[in-house]
Amino acid sequence: MPWEAAIDALALAMALWLRPWRLLTPRTVRSPLGPQRLASPLLTPLLATLVLLPWLWALPTLMAMPLQLQWSGACLVVLMLGWPLAVPVLIAVGVIACLLSPAMGWGDALGAITWQGVVPATLALGLGALVRHYTGTRPFVYVLGRAFLGTVACLFVAGALSQWAGHLLPSVEQGLSLVARWLMAWGDGFVTGMLAAIFVAFKPEWLATWSDRLYLHPPEGPDGG
Repeated sequence: MPWEAAIDALALAMALWLRPWRLLTPRTVRSPLGPQRLASPLLTPLLATLVLLPWLWALPTLMAMPLQLQWSGACLVVLMLGWPLAVPVLIAVGVIACLLSPAMGWGDALGAITWQGVVPATLALGLGALVRHYTGTRPFVYVLGRAFLGTVACLFVAGALSQWAGHLLPSVEQGLSLVARWLMAWGDGFVTGMLAAIFVAFKPEWLATWSDRLYLHPPEGPDGG
């Protein structure tokens, strides 16, 4: 639909205005051998997204299934790359998914980009800002509230909006489609929360929205400094 293309174009223009490529700039670190230039740590999750996520988006059209399980991954991409970089990456994911699946037309790809990519990613950005404003920077809230429950909420709202826009689930009655979208949102939320917890513990540099200085700072006060 033309207005879906307008949503994606507006989001892409705003994302590019923020110059997200700066996040991929190599960084200089000090070592016993002198300063060294290292590639951005976000390059790994970016490439992994471009390799893996298109197959998951194309899976419903590559395999004949009674219920087409729609996987988004947009909220996880926002946590890893940040919204400005996530938007062009998710648009590229939709284009690649269309090229991978002959059964996916460009109209289907546009719908996937909008309702599985741009809209839930933007909702995740807004919800993340609200969570941080009202609860502060707490690791538990980041993993449970933003990565897990926040993903469920954002994907269900995006799925409900897509249904309102006319994108119905095949082989599912209209009265049950919202239930199906609610259940699929929980699957996305479980995986996003689990991976976010793993990355916080072992690969925090893969999360552009995480900062040890903010989330692991010592408590303020007479005893905390």
